[in-house]
Amino acid sequence: MSFQAENLSEPKRRIVRVIKTSGALSMSELASLLDLSGEAVRQHLLLLEKDGWIVRISEKHSGIGRPHIRYQLTTAGEHLFEKNYDHLTIEVLDTLVSHLGENALKDVLTAMIEDRVREWKPKLQGLGIAERLTVLKDFYAKDDSYMEVVKKGNDNYLIERNCPFHNVALKRPILCSVTVSVLTQLLGCKVQREQRFQNGDGCCTFRIQQNEQVDDNTPCLIIEDHPSNIMPKE
Repeated sequence: MSFQAENLSEPKRRIVRVIKTSGALSMSELASLLDLSGEAVRQHLLLLEKDGWIVRISEKHSGIGRPHIRYQLTTAGEHLFEKNYDHLTIEVLDTLVSHLGENALKDVLTAMIEDRVREWKPKLQGLGIAERLTVLKDFYAKDDSYMEVVKKGNDNYLIERNCPFHNVALKRPILCSVTVSVLTQLLGCKVQREQRFQNGDGCCTFRIQQNEQVDDNTPCLIIEDHPSNIMPKE
């Protein structure tokens, strides 16, 4: 079982592992299985609960007495264990193209762009380019806390350093066209990705060319000029 909680102490790792493999457990059951004192387990459980990795559940008995308390993993705790979402996402995209054609994928991406623009556009009304970029950076920062805006000469650059879809985008770079397209519509000017994770640059840098305005004839989905962008060969 692949495990991604290196920042947890060894006792905490053992606790979440045994809950993962055995299901919800009481404090006494955990102490017995891990050969730890009840007090030690209690302290670790308190910290794991505080950090959001586990949650206590109360099981009522039919008779008299206090409810029985057990501990189980939260959704965040489940993600301490490696998931294969990247492979599933790529498989879904490939299956969509294989059965319905590339235009079907483009239609899905276009719908994503339209939904995002519809949600974000009202929050940018009346703002200048620099102000809109700051707001957009905060939107994207929910998934990438390392996102930043840098000004060079007449242009601004939105720099993405921790792409939340990194593994999928490396194999299916057409997904990155969603960001280019959304930024173009919301900023009203040409946006070009000059650095790319796919090229080994270690980040994606979007150049905001505010002197090159776009009009209503600009397509909703702007597919970047990238070899094999739709479905690159493995």
